[in-house]
Amino acid sequence: MANPGNGLKLVFCGTPDFAVPTLQALLAAHHQIALVVSQPDRPTGRDQQLTAPAVKQAALAAGLPVTQPEKIRTNAEFRAQLESIAPDAIVVVAYGRIIPPWMLALPRLGCINLHASLLPKYRGAAPIQWAIAMGDAYTGNTTMLLEEGLDTGPILLQQTMEIAPDQTSVDLFPLLARAGAPLVVETLAGLANGSIHPQPQSHEVATFAPILNREDGRIDFATRTAHEIYNRWRGFQPWPGAFTALNGKKLIVHRMSITRGSYAEALGFAEPGWIVVESHRLLAACAENTWLEFLELPLEGKKRMTTDEFLRGNPLPADARLG
Repeated sequence: MANPGNGLKLVFCGTPDFAVPTLQALLAAHHQIALVVSQPDRPTGRDQQLTAPAVKQAALAAGLPVTQPEKIRTNAEFRAQLESIAPDAIVVVAYGRIIPPWMLALPRLGCINLHASLLPKYRGAAPIQWAIAMGDAYTGNTTMLLEEGLDTGPILLQQTMEIAPDQTSVDLFPLLARAGAPLVVETLAGLANGSIHPQPQSHEVATFAPILNREDGRIDFATRTAHEIYNRWRGFQPWPGAFTALNGKKLIVHRMSITRGSYAEALGFAEPGWIVVESHRLLAACAENTWLEFLELPLEGKKRMTTDEFLRGNPLPADARLG
């Protein structure tokens, strides 16, 4: 049996950049990574070139064995491979596959997952994005024991992180990834020496963070305030972003801000979706008489540009509306 708290025999399951710091931290803590499991290479970019996941690239650079099964639930060869390893624990970080029951039952310390929220808040595929989109001031990481339910397993350790008012998902992802790596190392040590006792989640207060879809990026001026729209724009970076329609064409908003000061207030009430151009600024009316300023935006198919550049090429009539 491995020495408790150090030198555990592990299988690591992960795919994107978010999981790389944890893999590197486990190696630095002198754990034995017997196998790295990642999703298959996928075509990316305009040329659809087959690209290895970030975890696979990091594992190969460290000289670790890698496997990339397309399916795992009924994969007899993969099951035999893991059973022959007999790992002390399986560490799962943003792997992107549901772990089957046979795999959950295999390691003596269980399957340990790093989830980027303060569970039971934001169970699901997009916890970082939804925490920002909902305007939360804090988020964090949770380590838990995986079970068959979606992010329902007992909590092991948690850490809290503040969300700055202007932070986007792109900003927060690497911060949580780096902070979560030592949390996983600490979790393994505590499980191995018996100092961590899993705590059940309060399921009755759980919230969910479903996978994002394209429509989540559509701006709803009629029912959402400027602050709510701004938070969704921050959360839904880099995809699906924020978009609306102008004169029947898709208008993509790359940067926006909530207007402050006397100018928007002096406009008085305006129907949501109404736009005002003033001194090279483009303002949009939102619910509850709140206002957004669009800072960078192109029409679909056009290059990204500042509002000033956009207005020079796209003069707007006085009755222009968005949505």
